[in-house]
Amino acid sequence: MEQHDYTKNKSISVLGCGWLGLPLAGLFVQQGYRVKGSVTSEEKLGSLFEKGILPYQLRISDQEIDCSDLAGFLDSDILIINFPPGRRPDITSYHAAQIALLIQAIETSPVQHVLFISSTSVYPDLNREITEKDMVPPTKGSGQALILAENLLLSQTKFTTTILRLGGLIGYDRMPARFLAGKKDVENGDAPINVIHQDDCLGLISALIEQEVWEDIFHAAADEHPTRKEYYTLAAEKAGLEPPTFAEGKPLRFKIINSDKIKHRLHYTFKHPNPLALL
Repeated sequence: MEQHDYTKNKSISVLGCGWLGLPLAGLFVQQGYRVKGSVTSEEKLGSLFEKGILPYQLRISDQEIDCSDLAGFLDSDILIINFPPGRRPDITSYHAAQIALLIQAIETSPVQHVLFISSTSVYPDLNREITEKDMVPPTKGSGQALILAENLLLSQTKFTTTILRLGGLIGYDRMPARFLAGKKDVENGDAPINVIHQDDCLGLISALIEQEVWEDIFHAAADEHPTRKEYYTLAAEKAGLEPPTFAEGKPLRFKIINSDKIKHRLHYTFKHPNPLALL
């Protein structure tokens, strides 16, 4: 009863109700929160309404936030920012400008806490295990854009921010069988993978909100890290597709994402610890 009383008086806005954000917002509705969600296209508004989510159409460029009622969307206790940097030549500066505009709007809103959905792609391949204590500059534009966005949010004083860096997203309609099927001489076959199932994304985010864990940074990837060769070969075979072949003798590039911090902090056990078991 206490949890119900707590949640029914809390409101959450989910900026970006796509593959992850839509089921997440739906879960919050089931848990008793007042939930608002945003999509970029008018056609998708109905899918939010059907789940009991108050729908908003919202687009962010580097120049403006296009939303007919931005104040209404941000009239919440908690904001979850869940949209990746777009693929474009100026990805770093463009995404930073998007986040800067968003911060200006948040600062004049009732939002107290922000959860920023980031990615473990902020790390280059260091050929070792990586924890949250590692501070290594990204080499790719998308990683550089995310780090800039993270730092902009963490430096604010009018609200608190937690960063959740997710591994590669899998689950339901996002399964890997077709990614590499039939491809030849794929590089880095012996590199361990870092993926996370949608169920665990929802479980971890829900626990962060419920336990009110703010002003921190966490990694999240499944406990087991099979090699690319193991994973994509089995995925293709299980789907009846031609397995890929992998190049031999080239230097290995990899990273292993350690998720111990978030598991210990939230007392969380992964629902899908072994990616191979999902195939």
